[in-house]
Amino acid sequence: MLNRTVMFAKQHAPESVRVLARRAQLEAHNTRLRLTVPVADRSPFENIYHCAVRKTASQWIKSLLSDPIAYRHSGLLTYDPRFYNWSHPRVCPPNRIALSLFFSRKRFDTMPKPAAYRAFFVYRDPRDLVVSSYFSTKDSHGPMGDVLEVRRNLREKSKKDGLLYLVDHLARKGTFNAVRSWVKAPASAEIELFRYEDLVGPEQAAQVDRLFRHCGITVPPAEMATLLDRYSFGRMNEKKGAGKVSHYRKGEAGDWRNHFDDDITDAFNRATGNLLTLLGYDAGSETRRPATR
Repeated sequence: MLNRTVMFAKQHAPESVRVLARRAQLEAHNTRLRLTVPVADRSPFENIYHCAVRKTASQWIKSLLSDPIAYRHSGLLTYDPRFYNWSHPRVCPPNRIALSLFFSRKRFDTMPKPAAYRAFFVYRDPRDLVVSSYFSTKDSHGPMGDVLEVRRNLREKSKKDGLLYLVDHLARKGTFNAVRSWVKAPASAEIELFRYEDLVGPEQAAQVDRLFRHCGITVPPAEMATLLDRYSFGRMNEKKGAGKVSHYRKGEAGDWRNHFDDDITDAFNRATGNLLTLLGYDAGSETRRPATR
């Protein structure tokens, strides 16, 4: 009953109320960390920027970087500019990790940044991104932005028609072009790209360690194992208590094969062009890493 009540509140509270509540929650969390967690190691970077598009495990990454283990080995608190109305002149205050920047690379490059920073961009097979967006928007995502309008459209349509509608919607919003902008940008020591499938796959510990080290955060193996176990998708689902409408749902790579047919595949290909090839995903059943960036 409690879990259903929480989900109802999430879906029906005004966006302004939810933003204020989440800002207060973040500030309380950061205060607890400062007061109770001794810093063992400090990242050499003044700011870290987590960049992505939606439905690339941004909430999971946020949880990892907000955990006391990450703070102990970085000395950096997390910051979500959405909760502060993007009011900081540099987007993120010093000595913070900026979370969930859903930016194109062009916008990121023009954003004021300190001399010492690191950024990473997480991308995912865009077919899985479409499927994950479909279920999240239709069932569980908080009513922010255009979610309610899109949800209404999805609930009026069959699953197939809903997926076709969503492919077009994501293309018009620029989601696919945003991904393209990151993967086509010149290589940079400050910015690294990571695949969702690697971060949640069999080599998860090594891949998350690589991401953390890129950010100047060195977590001992035993603590990394604790961190990843604490935020496994199964545990996150149990914690959220959202059942079948979980924000995390499956998290499985290749789930698109259970939902795409020839018509949806054709519409997707028209909307995305050579994006799959550019990202290194095979148009068939296998995936591979990008050959170039």
